[in-house]
Amino acid sequence: MKLTTRIAVGVFGLFLTGSSFTSTTVAAPAKGWLNWRGPQQNGTSLEKGLPDTIDPQHPLWVADLPGQSTSVIANGKVYIMGYLGEGADLQEGVVCFDAETGKKLWQQLFSDFLSDTIYLRYATSSPTVDEETGNVYMQGTQGILAAFTADGKLLWKHSLMEEFGRLTFPNSRTASPVIDKDLVITRGITANWGAQGPAADRFYAFDKKTGELIWSSSPGDRPKDNSYSNPSMGFLDGKRVFYSATGDGGVVCANARTGEPIWRIPMTKAGINAAVLVHNNDKVICIYGTPYEPGQLVALKIPHVTPTNAAAAPVVVERSTAQLWADDISTSTSSPILVGDRVYVVSEKGDLCCVDANNGNILWKKKIGIEERNSCPLYADGKLYVPMLDDPAIKTEGSGEAGTKGVLYVIRPTDKDGEILAHASLDGRCFGTPTAYNGKIYMQTTRHLYCFGKKGKNPGLPPEQVAEQWPAPGKAAQLQVIPSEVLMRPGQTESFRVRSLDANGFTVENIKDAKSVKWASFIPATAKVKSSMKASFDEKNQLVAANDPVPSAGAFEASVGGLKGYMRGRVLPYLPIKQDFEWASLMETNAAENVTFAYPPLPWIGARFKFEIRDMEGSKVLAKTIDNPFFQRATVFIGDPNTKNYTIEADVMSDGNKRNMSEVGLVNQRYYIVMKGNSKELEVNSTQELFRKAVPFDWSPKVWYHLKTRVDVASDGSGVIRAKAWKKGEAEPDKWLIEVPHKHANESGSPGLFAFAPQKRVFIDNITVTSNK
Repeated sequence: MKLTTRIAVGVFGLFLTGSSFTSTTVAAPAKGWLNWRGPQQNGTSLEKGLPDTIDPQHPLWVADLPGQSTSVIANGKVYIMGYLGEGADLQEGVVCFDAETGKKLWQQLFSDFLSDTIYLRYATSSPTVDEETGNVYMQGTQGILAAFTADGKLLWKHSLMEEFGRLTFPNSRTASPVIDKDLVITRGITANWGAQGPAADRFYAFDKKTGELIWSSSPGDRPKDNSYSNPSMGFLDGKRVFYSATGDGGVVCANARTGEPIWRIPMTKAGINAAVLVHNNDKVICIYGTPYEPGQLVALKIPHVTPTNAAAAPVVVERSTAQLWADDISTSTSSPILVGDRVYVVSEKGDLCCVDANNGNILWKKKIGIEERNSCPLYADGKLYVPMLDDPAIKTEGSGEAGTKGVLYVIRPTDKDGEILAHASLDGRCFGTPTAYNGKIYMQTTRHLYCFGKKGKNPGLPPEQVAEQWPAPGKAAQLQVIPSEVLMRPGQTESFRVRSLDANGFTVENIKDAKSVKWASFIPATAKVKSSMKASFDEKNQLVAANDPVPSAGAFEASVGGLKGYMRGRVLPYLPIKQDFEWASLMETNAAENVTFAYPPLPWIGARFKFEIRDMEGSKVLAKTIDNPFFQRATVFIGDPNTKNYTIEADVMSDGNKRNMSEVGLVNQRYYIVMKGNSKELEVNSTQELFRKAVPFDWSPKVWYHLKTRVDVASDGSGVIRAKAWKKGEAEPDKWLIEVPHKHANESGSPGLFAFAPQKRVFIDNITVTSNK
């Protein structure tokens, strides 16, 4: 497939994901509650005339949409994440309702794939609406980042897992996108390629209209857990910045226009999930803890520091030098809110706490439940709307989701106590956070989306906020190349936009004369693998990939006068793909084993540190590493996420003995096809809980097998996953060993490799990917 130059820039997300793309239309400005934390970024609303009581038996309307999300409201429409269907046909995505009547207007749903999600932990993120265009943005559990018009038309989408190596976790905590001017910012723990190969909690900024990647940032240290802490935007020392907690147990600050890390304050040994609060522009308030380890509510003085180099790590500020106060109030995922100088938060064990933000004095605590999870309070019209995971007043019979009830309290806070005005028992547990707008309260449970309140327009709507004033840019000091990262096929052409930024990262001007930009291949001095893209810029300053099927990756430097900027990219063949590793020079040494090896192909996603190319009896093969427990389970993507209807096959082997083997497999169109050693099975799965089928397959250790799998998708969206395996050198069996139908088949997906090797190494060789035609 070859895209034209102009389209290649505008639809960067299309090439990477295979999604349809249309030009962005200009819509009327959006008004309402546009993001999870609301217009104040702190969980509060200035609206008046909201209900004092809630009658769960008589909602204004109710919709059958389970989830753990928070609704957003714009121009009379409600947007919320949710999931529908069961088992292999469960799909998650964004759904739009009429805010007044609850009539469903549209939905955009996606299947889960290759994820670790368990216990229906779907729809943990919330959509975001862009105030300028009214466009809607979402990130799904499996890492689909997508943009839609207000009417549900797809604008662009990315598969963060296949493009950037986004990892999934059983708790499935998923970040909600944040809009900042022309950027949509999201996050996730990723194990990408090159310098971004090691797993890190990274932030990504995309052009909100085109989906082009603007920057990526790694402001934290090695992560201990995934985090969906919502970034808070602000200004610091002349820069536009964001503050956030991270998966490494710290609080960070980074430049929101360039991604440059500024500072990091280590806080705890586990990841922090709660959103931070910024109080009086001089302190950041965060809370942490786990269900098993107590944490604290902490106020930190905002550091004013400058990294020594724009490309360097953030300045590490010790907690002891920044801490203003700390309270023994703990929660793992519920975020605090800020009402003037009062912090309200629900602790892990169900205490609603009121804290003075200036000095940390705990003004009061009120026991309102047994346990709190993701839900957060909402403050509006002098009242707190506080959901709790389970209703402590109800003792359910039996177990399971159908027998649970959550509760939504309405509480009027004072300096000494909180008066309970209403106690509403809801059908389904409460993980999401309520939203207040136009006289109504919206609340999602694991069963329904509720709307409570009065019909019609509320005269107590808050006045429109005054637009935030941004500083005028200074003198140009650097360049920003857009997109900052590309994936190309041999022979494809790509063009770029270049703009100059001042020293603080604000845009000075767009470089209109493309020919004034000089391009040169660039290899960072710190690069462990010295590599260049097999591509060059032509006379039109367009990047043209060589017609070479050998994968390549590298970077280019753009310069205009004395200003410089950078982009990086990969060139991967589409189909066919062939890889036997015989090209590799074993120049590296594994010190622990005193064995020489070579790194896997640089453009592969997620391969670094998980696999090594080694010699085996005179042949070079891909060997799974086993020295780092963090990388026991590894998925590697070796192609374009747009690939569809293909066959992938390879030689595979597990070390060990009859009682102790590992797992090895292939990835075909977002399905795992795995030879499981200890259970002696050939398995097809896309998620461990929802989509998993297996047949017996008695295979032996230290014996090479040939694994072959094929996916076919019909015009109606259904598909079949087929696989078979046999001893290498023997005749291929005529019949497939396993055939698994899927009603909502994955229409495309990057080919890849899989291994789960806790103790015994696995090996892969002679990989081929061909079209089913």
